[in-house]
Amino acid sequence: MSFFEVIDPVFATYVMGNAPVKQLATGFDWVEGPVWFGDANCLLFSDIPNNRIMRWSPETGVSIYREPSNFSNGHTRDLQGRLVSCEHGARRVTRTEFDGTVTVIADCFDGKRLNSPNDVVVKSDGSIWFSDPHYGIMTNYEGYKSEQELPCNVYRVDPATGAIDAVITDMQCPNGLAFSPDESLLYVADTGTMYSPDAKKEMRVYDVAGTSTANGRFFHKVDPGASDGFRLDTDGNIWTSAADGVHCIAPDGKLLGKILVPELVSNVCFGGRGNHRLFITATTSFYAISLNRAGQRHALPA
Repeated sequence: MSFFEVIDPVFATYVMGNAPVKQLATGFDWVEGPVWFGDANCLLFSDIPNNRIMRWSPETGVSIYREPSNFSNGHTRDLQGRLVSCEHGARRVTRTEFDGTVTVIADCFDGKRLNSPNDVVVKSDGSIWFSDPHYGIMTNYEGYKSEQELPCNVYRVDPATGAIDAVITDMQCPNGLAFSPDESLLYVADTGTMYSPDAKKEMRVYDVAGTSTANGRFFHKVDPGASDGFRLDTDGNIWTSAADGVHCIAPDGKLLGKILVPELVSNVCFGGRGNHRLFITATTSFYAISLNRAGQRHALPA
């Protein structure tokens, strides 16, 4: 059985024949938002419809980290190592403090409720950038069906003042997002308006200038499926979800190869001893594969 599809010869140097895709756990409904905690040797991920955050470690396997989770989706860590989460159910972005208390980072903009924050990244200046599509309020499956009050935007939260600014307003439904290694670029997946036959389902890239973005443009279109969540390695290659697995895309937008996964992939993150293990959330299961690549850290904890 082949776990890879090599399109450009360089991809063959990124994967290893004796390091297969491994299913670490299954039996979920729709898993998302993996985030690695190297200091605790564990990974957290969301099981959205079941309203819980799961914890996996190589020593103890899978357990429940938080239930209920307000139908949490994407997660990351801030510069202090604290968990930052997007919550569909409460329509907010939160931070879990070291004592376990939860602090609200953002829940409204211009006096209106956010839609359903989806994915989140932290820049090296401590600012928090998150996408806010409407998926969590369109049905009762991943949250609570509710009225949409705002367009689907990408927002930035200032680390000093907590002020929230809309930094990307020209997308249908922004979803996954990540910075280039030097943080000069912000990649964002547009998975399109729910139930729209004209959804673009493309990856876009924006120039980053301090606290704002400019020059939004087409970057890549995943096929089959769509780019949902993704992360970058240290050379700026994008490892993104797709319908047939994980696609590796070069910084110039060229598809280099694929990791084949037997379920629809939702998101990925790097972790493990050398930050070289790619953890993959895919529909009902959670997978991992060791690569000959290392994920970028953006000054975050190991």
